[in-house]
Order: sequence, then C-alpha cells, then structure tokens
Amino acid sequence: MDNNTHTFNSYWSGQVPFIASFAVQQLRLWVSTNPWFTGQDYNAWFELPRGTLDALQSEYQQQWGELGQQLLSGQPFSFEDRRFASGNWSQPLFGSLAAFYLLNAGFLLKLLDRLPIEEKKPRKRLLYLVEQAIAAGAPSNFLASNPDALQRVVDTQGSSLLTGLLHLASDLQEGKMRQCDSDAFEVGVDLANTPGEVVFENALFQLIQYYPQSDTQYQRPVFIVPPSINKYYILDLRPDNSMVRHLLQQGHPVFLMSWRNFDQAHAATTWDDLIETGIITGLNVTREISGEGRPNCIGFCIGGTLLSTALAVLAARGDREIASVSLLTTFLDYLDTGPIDIFVDEQLVAYRERTIGGIDGPIGLFKGEDMGNTFSLLRPNDLWWNYNVDKYLKGQKPNALDLLFWNNDSTNLPGPMYCWYLRHTYLQNDLKSGELDCCGVKLDLHAIEAPAYILATHDDHIVPWRSAYASTALLGGTTRFVLGASGHIAGVINPPAREKRHYWTNDRVTEDPELWFKDARQLSGSWWNDWFVWLAEHAGERQPSTTPIGSAHYPALEPAPGRYVKQ
Repeated sequence: MDNNTHTFNSYWSGQVPFIASFAVQQLRLWVSTNPWFTGQDYNAWFELPRGTLDALQSEYQQQWGELGQQLLSGQPFSFEDRRFASGNWSQPLFGSLAAFYLLNAGFLLKLLDRLPIEEKKPRKRLLYLVEQAIAAGAPSNFLASNPDALQRVVDTQGSSLLTGLLHLASDLQEGKMRQCDSDAFEVGVDLANTPGEVVFENALFQLIQYYPQSDTQYQRPVFIVPPSINKYYILDLRPDNSMVRHLLQQGHPVFLMSWRNFDQAHAATTWDDLIETGIITGLNVTREISGEGRPNCIGFCIGGTLLSTALAVLAARGDREIASVSLLTTFLDYLDTGPIDIFVDEQLVAYRERTIGGIDGPIGLFKGEDMGNTFSLLRPNDLWWNYNVDKYLKGQKPNALDLLFWNNDSTNLPGPMYCWYLRHTYLQNDLKSGELDCCGVKLDLHAIEAPAYILATHDDHIVPWRSAYASTALLGGTTRFVLGASGHIAGVINPPAREKRHYWTNDRVTEDPELWFKDARQLSGSWWNDWFVWLAEHAGERQPSTTPIGSAHYPALEPAPGRYVKQ
C-alpha cells in the first residue's frame, strides 16, 4: 500500500486522521456483519486517499470547535430541522446535543458519499442503513434529551407519560405504529360514503356501481382497479377529495373493484387468479350491466399493473374492446424502483417463495403491517420517528387525517401472488418482455392498443416518475403523459377546488423523459382538470342520467362500501 492510500486499520499507527479513520472502520465492521453484503468483496470500498480524510476531518474539527465556543459562551442555538425547531432547543444543554448530533450525522453522510462504491445497490443499501441509524439516534427520540417532551411532562403533571405508554401498548397489540387513531374515522360514514351498491362479488372482490350525480351521463362507464395492497377508498375518501365522486359529477358512470383483505382461507390465491377471477371478471360484469362493450379503464399503483396485465391477456385472446386506459403512478417497466430496490434480491425472493409462496414450502400471507412499516421506514423522520416522539414521549393524539387513516388500514396479500409479483417485476423486470406466461397466454403489453393516459408524480419514492414514463414505450396505442407535483398519494389525490400544487404537460412524447420534461409546460392547480378533458374525449355521447343499479342477472347485494373493505 502506498503512502497516499488508507485502509481501515492504518489509523492505529497515527498516520491518518483518527476520527475519519474510526468512522471508516465502523462502517466496514457494519458491512462485514450484515447479510446484505455477504459474498461481496467490500474491502476496496473503504480505501480512501489520505487527502480526502484530511479534508473531512479538518472540516469536522473546525465546525466542532465553533459549536464548542458557542456552547461555552452561552449563545442560544437555532435550527431549521423541525425536530429541533421549538424554543426549548435553543438553551445550551439541549441545543448543543442537537447541534453535535447534526454535525456527526452530516459528517457520516459526507464520508459515505466519498466511499468508492461503484455498484449502485450496495451503495444504496449502506446509505439506507446509515440513514436509519442516524434517524434513530436523534436526541429528540429520547425522553431525557428531548426538552419538548420533558416540558410536556411538567405541564401535564406526568399524565403525558401514562398516555404515551397507553399509545405504545395499543400499537404493540396491533402490530404496527399507527399514524392516525383507529377510531378517527369510520369507513362508510366519514370515508367511502359515496352512494352506490355492490352488484357482484366473488371470493376475491366486490364490484361497486355508484349512483349518478349529474343530470346527464356519458355513454361509456369507467371501470376502476385500485391497488390490491391497500383498501380501495383512497379513491373515495371524503366528499371534497373523492376521485370517485368527482368522476360522477363530471358525468361518468363509475364501477369500482373492492379487493378483499386476504386471510388464510384465500392464501393460495395466485397472480393469475387476480387477473382472471378478479379483473377480467369485473370488467365483463361492468360491460354486461352497463350494456357498453368498451369501458374506460383506470388503474392506480399496482392496480394499474394488474389492469395492464389483464388487458394484455384479453388482447391475446382477441378482445381489445376498451375505449381507453388511465394508469396512475403505475409500474410497467421496473427499470428504477426507487428506495424499495434495496430490499429485493434473489435471496429475499427465494426466501419468500419457500416460506409463504408454496414453492417447496408452505402457503401463507404477506402481512399488511409488514408492508406498511417498511414503507414508513423509507422516510424515517417523516413517517416513523416523529410519530414515536409525539405519541409515546409527549402522549399526544395523532392528527385525524384521512390519508393517514387509510395508510394504516393495510391489507394482506396471498403468498403465491406476492411472490410471483416480486420475482417477475422488482427482481427480473420481465413483465415487459413479451415472453411471460399469464393465464395461458404470452403477455404482450404492446397489444394494448387503446389510447392511454399515464400519470406520474414528481416526488414519488414508490414509483419514480421516469419509470412511469417508460410505460409510454410499452403500450400499443397513443399515449399522453402528465407529471403531477408531490408524491405517490398526495400527488394523485388532488381535487381541483383546493387549487393546490401544479403539473407538467407536453403533447410530444419523446424517447427521453428528460427531454420531455425540458420542453414541458408547468400549469397551476390539479392535473384532474387535464385528465377530465382527455377522458371526456373517450367517453361517448351524453344522455339523461338513469338510476337503475345492477341488472336482473346482477341485482344489488348491499350498499356501498360493502363488507370487503371493512374486513
């Protein structure tokens, strides 16, 4: 080793800066004991030039010294980080704890950024682990070092501690950290209360037909496939932000699938079952009841993936009779799966196949609580530790927000379906290959020749917008791509009356998403306005609204929202 290269143990000789070297050593030790990195040659990751370590430590020592002087002189601290934003953190003791924590956190991230890790997934995994450790170690997470929580103990004469323990016991019993109390809303009363009837059900789903909310209606209904990993009412929250209600008010007849919350009795359900017995059945029932053979189809998140699969299966059978397809924050090409990519590899998928997928092992369920907790930890400061602090340390009741209530109302997935999905999308990305077998045919997404409206959201960490954009090259019909502001949920559920956010449009769909974005026009307000105009062009003629629900063959079974969504 030459004099300009550092390995993790060379600091013992005093030849390199101690603090930076010690941090490198700890990262290397962490990697060597983590199964994520088993079998990888990671030694080269921790070789840094001497000059890099010198510069990092010099900057660290300068900032450390400045904070020390601030502490000794009794100057108040101030922070932009909202975890330490209150005036209680300005006093020297607690302020210095927060300041030195932020200094060390920034130092670790800068060090990690300079490690010569060329492979993308190992770098992302190490960054994830470091960010989790940093988030967990914040002084705000501990009662003794959180002045806001201590002040609340005094103000409530200790009752906040008891309330916090009760919140903790309730969450432990439920198996998840709730971001909204389970009694904050009631499905069918406060949420999912758009009038309608269940007109069909089988073991997998209920089909809801909604009553008209306009004097005239379009000829063609919309058929909606929501995600199977959450309850459908993300599309029918409260009246002011219900996409279902807005579609009805625009004059669209609406049919919507409500997936059941799968239990052990339905654990053997496969991906093919969801396509054949689920979506294809629901689409055909919609056609029969409405008397219209070419509905407009809408899929949200994995609901869009399932819908596209079903339409490709039908196309392979010679049935291409749909008026249009709208895919909202949907993967078809899993070229970049965002932060979730760190969890998926052959080892994980094979483990799931053995333990719940029925491949040389038992059949079981993938629990909704596990998925919910995983998604929350992708943004630990925003969706995990802040709720721990507010609920457990301060004893505060979470805000009653409909989106958070829905987010905590998780559902289970059947093991075989979940394992098929993991392997053929996130791991192998062969849904787009044209060679994948499904329901007895080869899947060819290009055979979907109907006009397509593809929505992505700019800050989506679940379906990165460039991956959603890749769908424009996979479908066989004309496509319109629109990019909304915000993230996976808030960017989609954005009713026009609120006049919030903005969106980008560009009539020219290019091969390169960056070129599309460069030439796109930014418009204020909700993307729903653009979508409603596009959807109307494919909805047929308007006619007087009629109220009959169902048909002689498919009578109304029970009022919306139905039993399945309440399971």
